Amino acid sequence: MNKAELSDRIGEKAGLSKKQIEDILDIFEQTIYDTLRSGGEVSLTGFGTFIAKRREARMGVNPQNPSEKIQIPAVTIPKFKAGKNFKEALKQ
Repeated sequence: MNKAELSDRIGEKAGLSKKQIEDILDIFEQTIYDTLRSGGEVSLTGFGTFIAKRREARMGVNPQNPSEKIQIPAVTIPKFKAGKNFKEALKQ
């Protein structure tokens, strides 16, 4: 399911236009981005938690030349930890 299909389904259930739902989804995404960039986390009880984790710099191996070592820089990556209700819903 892509964003357009998601907005269609939510719009049908909520009785709102596709444009209104797309605007809400855009605001939702931007709010998550902004919160994670500022070092916070977004927790939706029962659904899950979005967090930003820092992966430290490390040495790696060039896959085209395994004898060559390369430096992999530090990077901040997004993580999602599924909540209990989400996990239970997928088990059924």
